[in-house]
Amino acid sequence: MGALHAGHARLIERARQDGHHVVVSIFVNPLQFDRPDDLERYPRALESDLALCASLGVDAVFAPSVQEMYPDRPMCVIHVGAVATHLCGRYRPGHFDGVATVVMKLFEIVSPDRAYFGQKDAQQLAVIRRLARDFNVPVEIVGVETVREADGLAVSSRNARLDAEERRLAPALYNALREAERLIAGGEVRADVVKSAATARVPVDQRLRLEYLEVVDPEDMQPVERIEGPVVVAGALWVGSTRLIDNVRCDKVVLP
Repeated sequence: MGALHAGHARLIERARQDGHHVVVSIFVNPLQFDRPDDLERYPRALESDLALCASLGVDAVFAPSVQEMYPDRPMCVIHVGAVATHLCGRYRPGHFDGVATVVMKLFEIVSPDRAYFGQKDAQQLAVIRRLARDFNVPVEIVGVETVREADGLAVSSRNARLDAEERRLAPALYNALREAERLIAGGEVRADVVKSAATARVPVDQRLRLEYLEVVDPEDMQPVERIEGPVVVAGALWVGSTRLIDNVRCDKVVLP
C-alpha cells in the first residue's frame, strides 16, 4: 500500500531473482480500513516509493487513484469466509473483504504470473492463497520471509508512528512469539499452555495492550487446541496508538 520499506524491497528482490519483469502496485485501499482515522493516518510517500522502485530496477509501478480503482461505489465485493474469522478478522470486520476485493482487481488489471506477499501478515497471505484457489486465478502466490530489525521487530510502515520509548517496547510481541516457538520446538502440544507462557512475556505497561495471541492452522487460520503438525503463532499488540502484528511459523513439531 505504499510507504515502501526493507520488507517491500525484499519482495521486489525476490521477484527479480526469480527472473520476472517486476510490477509494483502502490494503492492505499480504503475498502480494507475499518477506522477512518487509520486510513487518514496511513503513511503515504509516493515520491520516495518511486525512487526505491527505480533503484531496484522495477519495470513498472501501478499507482492508481481511488477514483481510478473505484469510479463508483462497488456493489460487487468479495466476502471472505472462515479463513478471516479469527486473528485480525475478528477485530477488523470487513478488512479482509476489502483486501480480497482489491487484490482480485489488481490481478485482473496486471495479470501477473506470480504475486509476492510478505509472511508478516500470515492471515492476509492465507486469504490471498485461498482467493486464487477458489476463483481459479492463474497466478502463483509466493510468500516471502519477514524482514526484521536487529532486535526482532518486524519491519512495517506503521513503525514510523512509534516514539522512542514505544519503539523500545515494540519488540515485546516478537519476544512473546519466540517463547511460543521455543515451547513448541521443545515438544509442548497444548496450545493453551503455549499461549499462556507467550502472553506472560509481554511486559505489564500501560502503553502495551495485547489484542490477541493465537495458535492456528497455517492453511485455514483456525485455532488449534492440540499441536500435532505445523502451526502459526500470530499476535497483535497495541503500542500506544499503533497496532503491530507479527507471527512465527512452527514446522518442527516434536510429539511426545
